[in-house]
Amino acid sequence: MPIALDETTRPVLRPLPVRAAELLRDVQAPPRLVAHLRAVHDVAAQLVAWTAKRELPIDADAVLFGAATHDIGKALHPGELSGPGSQHEPAGRDLLLANGIAPELAKYAANHSTLSTDSTLDELLVSLADTVWKGKRRTDLEDLVVARLAAETGREVWDEFLELDTLLTEIGDGADERLAYQMGYPLGPVAPGAPVVQK
Repeated sequence: MPIALDETTRPVLRPLPVRAAELLRDVQAPPRLVAHLRAVHDVAAQLVAWTAKRELPIDADAVLFGAATHDIGKALHPGELSGPGSQHEPAGRDLLLANGIAPELAKYAANHSTLSTDSTLDELLVSLADTVWKGKRRTDLEDLVVARLAAETGREVWDEFLELDTLLTEIGDGADERLAYQMGYPLGPVAPGAPVVQK
């Protein structure tokens, strides 16, 4: 699946994990969904790199796989690619479980938009990547992340806020390119063997 794995130059995006790309191929995910997942995965990788420098306790592989598959249920509910809806969330979890993905990885598909003070830092990072990839900011989500960071590091909430805000501002600077990349792919399926050309 070229959209998931091939090099990109504008924007430069990391390839999806091979297992995630295979799943997307197997469920015949629409090209725009794959492009979206790749953009969110790339932002998640930036968040993971930032937390690694700070030696925070996260499962980097889980966060990256969760970001790469969080919306896989939209392959079954394609109307939610361009409109509102939450049917893709449990459908995505069930689809991943049916394909042999462990529950601790499949959970991201079901809970990426349902957050609370009980959410783990890993879960919050997937949700944050799914929000900030397009330059959007959510105060409620960022407050949860900052509180979790402060609890993990023992630092003041304000200090954690300032560092996170700086990072999210930098990530947001690439939002227009990521959005253009996603929108360059069709919403619907592509005939087998037909090339998918980014607009």
